[in-house]
Amino acid sequence: MNTSTQQQKIVLVTGGSSGIGKSIALHAASRGIGVILTYNSHPAQGLAVADTINSNGGKAVALPLDASNTGSLNDFASQVLAILKKEWNRDNFDYLVNNAGIAQRSLIKDTTEEIFDQLVNVNFKGPFFLTQKMMPLIIDGGQIINISSGLARFAFPGVAVYGALKAATEGLTRYFAKEYAGRKIRVNAVAPGAIDTEFGGGKGDESHRQQIAAMTALGRLGEAGDVGAFVASLLSEDSRFVNAQRIEVSGGIMI
Repeated sequence: MNTSTQQQKIVLVTGGSSGIGKSIALHAASRGIGVILTYNSHPAQGLAVADTINSNGGKAVALPLDASNTGSLNDFASQVLAILKKEWNRDNFDYLVNNAGIAQRSLIKDTTEEIFDQLVNVNFKGPFFLTQKMMPLIIDGGQIINISSGLARFAFPGVAVYGALKAATEGLTRYFAKEYAGRKIRVNAVAPGAIDTEFGGGKGDESHRQQIAAMTALGRLGEAGDVGAFVASLLSEDSRFVNAQRIEVSGGIMI
């Protein structure tokens, strides 16, 4: 693939309709990066994020994507290519952020095969095959960022499958970096800690939120913007020698 020159950089952010994904899309756009974001169950939210970016002078397009449906990825790749040609007059893009995911609390003894398979399909199988399908469209010298979780490092009851899958994502990050080193594509994992928008049910029990904040060196839960700002900065050339790394954005939780 050809590398980009002075044309606008473009990022594809999965799960960009809310939370961390929305923040990543907005912060990337604020840095002048064109955005393709995906949504699944909340199309209005995804389209609203794109509208916000476009109304602020950026360029963004929202596309539907069910990360668990690998059979739809060929069609999705065709949609991405069509959008690239129509909106940017390009046949490639610069950055992929695998953010789409789900978490479902279930103790090991209560975890059904249905729950297990759903978590695997959305959090691991989907990103693996999406990245595989997107590789021909990512420029040489581009970057992939996989959104992991602090739960890959520390354990809480009820998230065994989710935490294990995020640990697998971090391992996969290194393998992608190794196998695509010849194309100088950097691959890193960003692991959010306790984020107020989603961790432990998000805006849930105040006493639980305070307990989690007390476990964090900075004394508070994170916000989606803490992660979005960091990911956007990681996309810049300032991070050009950062590769195959797991970077935790957690305020120092469980240290």
